[in-house]
Amino acid sequence: MRNWGFAIVVLGFVAVPVLAQATAPSASHAIPAKRLLADRALAGGLAWQIALEREGFSPGLIDGKIGPKTRVATEIYQRGSGLPATGAMDAATQEHLKPDPDHAVIEYSVQPSDLEGITPLLEDWNERAKQSQLGYYDALDGLAEKFHTSRAMMQSLNPTVGFDGIKAGTVLIVPGVQESRAPKAASLKIDLRNKQILALDEQGKVIALFHCSIAAHVEKRPSGETKVIVVHRNPDYTFDPQYWPEVHNVTHKLLIAPGPRNPVGLAWIGLDLPGYGIHGTPHPEMIGKTGSHGCFRMTNWDAIRLSKMIRPGAIVTFVVP
Repeated sequence: MRNWGFAIVVLGFVAVPVLAQATAPSASHAIPAKRLLADRALAGGLAWQIALEREGFSPGLIDGKIGPKTRVATEIYQRGSGLPATGAMDAATQEHLKPDPDHAVIEYSVQPSDLEGITPLLEDWNERAKQSQLGYYDALDGLAEKFHTSRAMMQSLNPTVGFDGIKAGTVLIVPGVQESRAPKAASLKIDLRNKQILALDEQGKVIALFHCSIAAHVEKRPSGETKVIVVHRNPDYTFDPQYWPEVHNVTHKLLIAPGPRNPVGLAWIGLDLPGYGIHGTPHPEMIGKTGSHGCFRMTNWDAIRLSKMIRPGAIVTFVVP
């Protein structure tokens, strides 16, 4: 990992493809979901997840599937709101969280910027180092990330759309994601057993939840405490072959250009542990499912949000099973 020292960059994005930037795109229209989505159970699930994410408690991908990530986000939200921690969308939680199934999906008109910055995936790291940016692999990849969902969900919502040849002006049905709360966090707690990052305020109250991937090998999982030393948006990445034993044709360090499909995604939060950080990912659908070389991977949208909340000097505590 490149050593960013103690400088901090927290203003805007530099040369980031537009697909990653807009949470509530201006080219969207809040058409009631009941006119667009016949599956009311799916609309309810999407609304549940969107409301949790709006409040800062990540449910994972916005796909309408109420699995463990959505339920644990609900439980942690309930605890912080003084509600019974059921993990379910009970009456008290519904009143407090106010999910809106009628606007769980919206219409979105594809913009020319959505089709720019597409970068082919090159397997050879020597060839990747020659690329000027690591953009989205294709339009579907970028559009799915823009709306915090999976490729499969985008295709399911738009079964008649051919994403391979999609053109500007095409109207899509997409999850109605909203801007998430991003209050200042005083410290972080990384739960290694549950693969969660909790942001805490000055009083120790949990104000945000993020899901993450952790080191695949137990001996690379840190313990105790450390601190944040740098926050950087749209970072480049130094590929060091000594940390990638599965790669056999690279003999020296390589500088990999920035972009959403850079190995550390769109944000890097460096820790006071050599080579360790919290960062984005080129593979959002694999968060919590695959292990890292040691760092803590999050979706790009979660990494960007956390980078707005945290500052150098913040204490990071590791909760070890």
